[in-house]
Amino acid sequence: MKTAVNTATAPTLALAIADFKEITKARLAISVVFSSLAGYLLGAEQIEGVSLLLLAFGGYCMVGASNAYNQIIEKDLDALMKRTQNRPIPSGRMSVNKALFIAILLTVLGVVSLYVLNPKTAMFGAISIFLYTSCYTPLKTKTPLAVFVGAFPGAIPFMLGWVAATNEFGIEPGTLFMIQFFWQFPHFWALGWMLDDDYKRGGFKMLPTGKKDKGTALQIIMYTIWMLVISVVPAFGFTGRLELSIPAAVIIFLMGMVMLVFAFLLYERRDNVTARKLMLASVSYITLMQVVYVIDKFI
Repeated sequence: MKTAVNTATAPTLALAIADFKEITKARLAISVVFSSLAGYLLGAEQIEGVSLLLLAFGGYCMVGASNAYNQIIEKDLDALMKRTQNRPIPSGRMSVNKALFIAILLTVLGVVSLYVLNPKTAMFGAISIFLYTSCYTPLKTKTPLAVFVGAFPGAIPFMLGWVAATNEFGIEPGTLFMIQFFWQFPHFWALGWMLDDDYKRGGFKMLPTGKKDKGTALQIIMYTIWMLVISVVPAFGFTGRLELSIPAAVIIFLMGMVMLVFAFLLYERRDNVTARKLMLASVSYITLMQVVYVIDKFI
């Protein structure tokens, strides 16, 4: 009898874990936590294991809460799109009340964890949830400017790590914020280009011109250039304690040029294949750029 109960429980538990990962967008949350930890390592004069754990846990909770609120608000629209119709709420596997409980619990745990680090970190974490759910999410069906609004909460994690380590906000975390802020435009517009038909089923306005045209591609090029410029500015001594060696700046510049090449190719070809390559290049860039920054600090 015990064996039968255990056999029945195992798939149920596995499904519950899978749904939790889906409602919190685990892969996205982990990438955000990675950015926060990179920012912490850049800002910290002395690395503390407990602080890293609090930042990682609190960061995941905050991102997970934002994504859960988002899926609650967009449940009816998610049901219209192929890439989202199997999410826990539109598929019927999770009730709205359960999702809301998860979102509220994660919000409380996240804010408390980050507050233990310092109040500024908790404040920025709370601001990111508010902007994502109350501004970015409802604007997605109304105006392409939603991507601009969403870039603010999306740019907070890299900066958040520095604030968590120093309890200060200045030119250094401001620079980290700007790097990730400008990066989001080519990344999300490339993604929006690939998924344009599906987004339109849900009524989302993700591309700046509303079309997969040269105007959108040109804006992708411009924001990629700004991202690249800001990424290497710390090599010129204008950003306080946030420093970057010339060799590291060259490496980051070359990585950014890969993105820029794909942006120009998208302008020329205007196809989904190139948009996908740009999106993948952007994911590689933001991760490797942060790794280079951290390694450069410690060598």
